[in-house]
Amino acid sequence: MAERKSIPSHPFVVPQFTGKDYSSFFLAGALCCTISHGAMTPIDVVKTRIQIDPAFKSSSFISGTRSIIANEGPRALLTGFGPTAVGYLAQGGAKFAGYEFWKKKFVEMVGDQESAVAHRTAIYLGAASIAEFFADILLTPLEATRIRLVSQRNYAPGLVSGFTRLAREGGIREMYAGFLPILCKQIPYAIGQFTVNEFCHELVFKNMSEETKLSLSGSTKFGISLGSGIIAGFAAAILSHPADTLLSQINKGHGPTGSMPHRLSVLAREAGFRGLFAGLGPRMIMTAGLVSSQFLMYDAIKHALGAPPGLEIHKED
Repeated sequence: MAERKSIPSHPFVVPQFTGKDYSSFFLAGALCCTISHGAMTPIDVVKTRIQIDPAFKSSSFISGTRSIIANEGPRALLTGFGPTAVGYLAQGGAKFAGYEFWKKKFVEMVGDQESAVAHRTAIYLGAASIAEFFADILLTPLEATRIRLVSQRNYAPGLVSGFTRLAREGGIREMYAGFLPILCKQIPYAIGQFTVNEFCHELVFKNMSEETKLSLSGSTKFGISLGSGIIAGFAAAILSHPADTLLSQINKGHGPTGSMPHRLSVLAREAGFRGLFAGLGPRMIMTAGLVSSQFLMYDAIKHALGAPPGLEIHKED
């Protein structure tokens, strides 16, 4: 009797990214995040005030903006621009390059195309979470500085003086006081950003032939990327907003003393469901703009740098 031959598993074709490719991913991610977050500074100022300032508790985005301009001048809407731009320069590069790196690693670990497609959700979640964890190590001290500048108007005149004062008076402990809540905020944010964007593209391309994909016009590609980014931005905002509220409270010094989990639980109980989602409207607007613009800029900058496209593991049917 002839020996039955097993059907070999088809290996997943994984691009072999070089160090130069990852450098391009890092630079593209850094630029798209610092530009987008820097441009959104006025919205973030209003959102943060609504979250942590009792005088703005019942304010809408429009009324809050008007109040800040009337009482403090238009320049107040740019408070925290320095730490925002620098913080997200580092965080964005680490996040986007890290996502490309870990997605590739996880695909290599599962070994074949069928398994990669079957476990693509876990791959997206794992890659986004790990990349964001390391990116937040770079972001946390600068985010703490930004919130101090926004919430305490006379804290410091700018980035360098604010960062120096925080480091001098609080040390590593205060600079990383918000690390746990920022992880609770940024990891769900990254999951919403990358995973939802991946599935939006999959939904669009699911029944599209390779010939059709290659013949798509520039405006169609732009529309697909923009729409996917906006939906991913809404998801990222909703998933991360409660922790964003708690992060603002922690960095302003609110809450009891004790361990960070205890402080977070007390603040969450005091805020209640409605309080945890205070300022969600303006943040959804901000995040939809952030995420969609980031993906558009990221692809454009990668193309300009001659970097290869990222690894795709979408289900085709």
